[in-house]
Amino acid sequence: MFQKFEKLKKRSFEELRVRGSQKVAAFGERHGLSRSARLLSDLDMRAALRHELKNKLTSPDFFLEYFRTREHPRFFASFDDLQDTIKEIKARWPTSLQTIIERADRLTASRFDLLGFADLNFGDPVDWQFEPMGQKRAPLVHWSKLNYLDPAAVGDKKIIWELNRHQYFVTLGQAYHLTCDERYVRTFVTHLESWMEQNPPKLGINWASSLEIAFRSISWLWAFHFFKDSPSLPSSTFMRAMKFLYLNASHLETYLSTFFSPNTHLTGEALGLFYLGTMLPEFKRSESWRETGKRILLEQLSIHVKEDGVYFEQSSYYHRYTTDFYTHFLVLARANGELVSSDVVQKLGALLDHLMYITRPDGTTPFFGDDDGGRLMMLDHRPANDFRAALSTGAALFDRTDYKYVADGPAEETLWLLGRAGLQNFDSIIAKEPAKQSVAFGSGGYYVMRDGWAGTSNYLLFDCGPHGYANCGHAHADALSFELAANGRTLLVDPGTYTYTGSSDLRDWFRSSAAHNTLTVDGESSSVTEGPFSWSKIAGSRRVSWIPQRTFDYVSAEHDGFRRIPGVALHTRSILFLKNNYWVVRDHVASRGGHDLKLWFHFDAGVAPLSSRSNEVYVLGENGHTTRLQLTTFATGGDWSTEQGWVSSCYGERKEAPVFAFSILATGPEELVTFLLPQVTGGHPRPVVREIEAIEGRAFEIRIGEKLDLLLIRSVPSEGLGFVETPRLASDFDLTWVRFSSERARIPEELVLIGGRRLEFEGREILQSMNRIDYLSIGAHGDRWRRESEEGVVNLSLPISDLDSLWAALNEPGQAVTSS
Repeated sequence: MFQKFEKLKKRSFEELRVRGSQKVAAFGERHGLSRSARLLSDLDMRAALRHELKNKLTSPDFFLEYFRTREHPRFFASFDDLQDTIKEIKARWPTSLQTIIERADRLTASRFDLLGFADLNFGDPVDWQFEPMGQKRAPLVHWSKLNYLDPAAVGDKKIIWELNRHQYFVTLGQAYHLTCDERYVRTFVTHLESWMEQNPPKLGINWASSLEIAFRSISWLWAFHFFKDSPSLPSSTFMRAMKFLYLNASHLETYLSTFFSPNTHLTGEALGLFYLGTMLPEFKRSESWRETGKRILLEQLSIHVKEDGVYFEQSSYYHRYTTDFYTHFLVLARANGELVSSDVVQKLGALLDHLMYITRPDGTTPFFGDDDGGRLMMLDHRPANDFRAALSTGAALFDRTDYKYVADGPAEETLWLLGRAGLQNFDSIIAKEPAKQSVAFGSGGYYVMRDGWAGTSNYLLFDCGPHGYANCGHAHADALSFELAANGRTLLVDPGTYTYTGSSDLRDWFRSSAAHNTLTVDGESSSVTEGPFSWSKIAGSRRVSWIPQRTFDYVSAEHDGFRRIPGVALHTRSILFLKNNYWVVRDHVASRGGHDLKLWFHFDAGVAPLSSRSNEVYVLGENGHTTRLQLTTFATGGDWSTEQGWVSSCYGERKEAPVFAFSILATGPEELVTFLLPQVTGGHPRPVVREIEAIEGRAFEIRIGEKLDLLLIRSVPSEGLGFVETPRLASDFDLTWVRFSSERARIPEELVLIGGRRLEFEGREILQSMNRIDYLSIGAHGDRWRRESEEGVVNLSLPISDLDSLWAALNEPGQAVTSS
């Protein structure tokens, strides 16, 4: 009671009013006091229509015939001429034909592939409340009295809801127009009629989520546009479905997730109302539905989409949902002459920009945060982690050359949303690489490092953003985690989600820090779960530095999630990416007393460990792929171990995957330095990394063939004191990286310096500045150093004794050195 009272105190008057009115409405439905708890009668149906139509509705046949012949409103452009659309599919995606027909044939046999589950059997006829994995049947009680989060009562509600979204109706529709086979229509009619029979108004799990009602409504509207001209569609079935759609819209208006789940639930429900209001203008209430949906979508735009385009729940999958919502909204609104705010175009572009830049070299997208495996509409047959269809449509909508480049070809989804003209516009665009390689999404806290846009490029995505939004229901304990692709091959991954309520143990494992490429202390996660969609402790992350350059990227950040552990303060992680070379990851844990630290490295399913030694791990890609990744970690002691992990590329599906962990018992502040060195197998020398003696810091030699790299790390970077010294190199920079063409070379080939003033080589001072240099990257040509940039070329003689004056001179146009 005390907890409930505390919650009530935090709620605004408006929230109490809305929640109260919804409680009253549900009470009325349960006790037969509400007309919205039943379908419209034929008489009520006539009264619900606009004046000019209600007198024409003298029989059920009228409504279907009217729907078949009306010219307005317009649906998506692909339905302007469905035969033309089918011709495009046959010409452009011939392999899809067999896939569509095979799936449709399985549907006619009541066999369903949903989420990550294959060949599910819900009975024949289909039992719409049955969950086959857990062998549970949800009770047919009023939706407000059903605890759908209890797997003991309903099984995994996601499986039931995925079936009841009826998105597979699109597959039946596509197969029907590809083959003209009426049995696909008959399957649709049979399923629709049995659903309406088994799901009386407001009873059962399929009325318990407004979002599911919205998605189902959208699916029915798409289905009727596929099947409206079929002789196998009875007018009585269509008329009854219209009554259900009217009831759906009324339910959505009453039970919007304004305060319950003001995330994709709310915007998805708003899109459902916009669909219903736009496509069913025959009803008097349609304008209200459309305007309510539009208002919510516009209001939530600035809340759900951050300034940098990142979706506010810190989930790439729900980011995709949001992108699809606003794409459908924009296209359907434009098709019907609806004025749409320029904010929609700007924010949708920002959403697409983020999806473009986080796309891996192999075309897949990382799953950070939750993924529920679902989609707004199933308009193509790509894997769940391939989001490029959204970029294909974005390219055609906004004439974006970079979207087209990353999309790597048009998507079937683009055809269904934009029609043949949309594909022709896509074809006319000249694809160009995105303007940037490495990009910061500061508000969302995601940092993308890459050295190119080729299929063989190196890529890393670093996460140091907020934990989530509100109760952080879709967040993971992934503070300072990263994903990595080497030579185009995705190797280190976020394992995904797998389940929401099917197994509490697996739900918690997939969200834990131990399931991400980050660090744990004493076996604890950076944030602590409390139930399937909430957290009791939340880590706060903060970016410290971000330096994107032509030859290197550098990022550093910290989080305070371990402060709850006695004797532990901050975890700080920095990553140096030497482009076309390798990564250096530095982890520092400020602590006192004894603590178990563990670094986790989760590899993608299908990546096989090649061999391991005491401080090095080698991983070879599947089927002898030419990419090998060498991991080497340096700390005060420590050991590698191999563990069995999981990777889920779609909700409900998981595969075994290798996990490497480096463990150490820290007795005070501890620093772990990890080198991740990608290689191409076959005749290429294996890198050799060793730590060498250094004063006031740490130093490493990296030998790759004839080349020799030296890396110096200063012990106390924050105080600006101390000089890291090795026999050959000395520096007061926080980080110093120097490359020599060989061990005997007298002049460095390249230099990367971060945070300092002085550099000495073999006892000779070669660089000095009175002021701290934030960063500097230069290369050597003969006895001179040379820095090339877009602004021009700068030649620097050795030694550089007055760097401050040089900086002033280089501020003139045409002269530049990379320095802040």
